[in-house]
Amino acid sequence: MGVERVGVLVKFCGLTRDTDAAYAVSLGAAYVGVVFAESPRRVDPAAAATVVAPARGHAKAVGVFGPSPAEAIARIAGEAALDVVQLHGDPSPLLVERTRALFGGEIWAVVRIEGATIPPELSALATAADAVVLDAKHPGRLGGTGTAFDWASVARTLDRRGARIVLAGGLDPSNVARAVRLVAPDVVDVSSGVERAPGIKDHARMRAFTEAVRGRGASE
Repeated sequence: MGVERVGVLVKFCGLTRDTDAAYAVSLGAAYVGVVFAESPRRVDPAAAATVVAPARGHAKAVGVFGPSPAEAIARIAGEAALDVVQLHGDPSPLLVERTRALFGGEIWAVVRIEGATIPPELSALATAADAVVLDAKHPGRLGGTGTAFDWASVARTLDRRGARIVLAGGLDPSNVARAVRLVAPDVVDVSSGVERAPGIKDHARMRAFTEAVRGRGASE
């Protein structure tokens, strides 16, 4: 039986070990993520299926993809038994639609934000996708940089009609409560902010992050 979840949901991303997925489930995480894009946390589909196996029936498995054809995304999603595909690398609404035709799970589209400027494509992606992931734009990197954008400024101009909002980029146990207060996302997505090394999660930091989201831990 899964853990009852109230309020903002948590996604632990960039997992490379099944023990970390199991611990995420014990904390009540709603999503566990694996990366197929270029990254030090990258795994292949067979390894991904093993990593997320402890989450089956408890949390949804999310796969993060860089620029790829919809056919390749759907094939890998099937091999890894994913529940959600997260499209990085400035995806278009057309890619979302093509992927949806081939994949029966949720589709999240990443919008990368530089400073306080919301890209104009957010509105179209919010209509096409099930969720929009707001992440910081970093030259030469898709994500996992530990860099945050200007949450307060973006929150003031964010159009919340359409898809759910997933907040990513630079989150850690010390700042996630403030980010939640400012942006009021549906989901918070953390990777490097709870790591000892790329892909190796620190369980104490995972717990501290979850407690901060739920208002039981210290944050700035």
